[in-house]
Amino acid sequence: MNNMSMKEFGQLPEEAKYIREEVFMKEQGFVDEFDEIDQIAKHLVIYEKEQPIATCRIYFDSEHKAYKIGRVAVLKEWRGHQLGGRLLSEADKLIIREGGTCAMLLAQVRVMEFYQKAGYEPFGEIIMDEGCPHKWMKKFY
Repeated sequence: MNNMSMKEFGQLPEEAKYIREEVFMKEQGFVDEFDEIDQIAKHLVIYEKEQPIATCRIYFDSEHKAYKIGRVAVLKEWRGHQLGGRLLSEADKLIIREGGTCAMLLAQVRVMEFYQKAGYEPFGEIIMDEGCPHKWMKKFY
C-alpha cells in the first residue's frame, strides 16, 4: 500500500482498458464497455508499484452542465482498500479545479450506498443497462 501512485490521462490508457475489461466484462458480463466518451474523458488510474489496480473516467457533459464520473472500477483482489473512495476524491478535486459545481454518475443500484457515503444523492427512475439496474446520482460542490 505504500507504493501507490495515481496518474491522470487525457485519453483511454491501456491500463484503464485492462481494469475495465477485467471488472465490467469478465467479472460482471457487460458487453458494451467502451464508447466515444473514452476519447474525450480524463482517466484516473491508481497503481500499486507498476500494476494498475483501479480506474475511473471524468468528462464534462455540456447538455446537463455537469461533470460525469463513470466506469469506477477496482480489481477484485484490491477491493476493501478504499481505492474507490480515493478515485472519487481525486475526481472531486479535478472537477473543482476545472470550476465544476456539480458531478453526476450512473450507479449500479447494488453499490449506491458507496456513492451516498461520498456525498451523492439518488434521483430519477431506475434505468436498466445491459440487464443491470442503475440509478442516477448527483453531488454539488
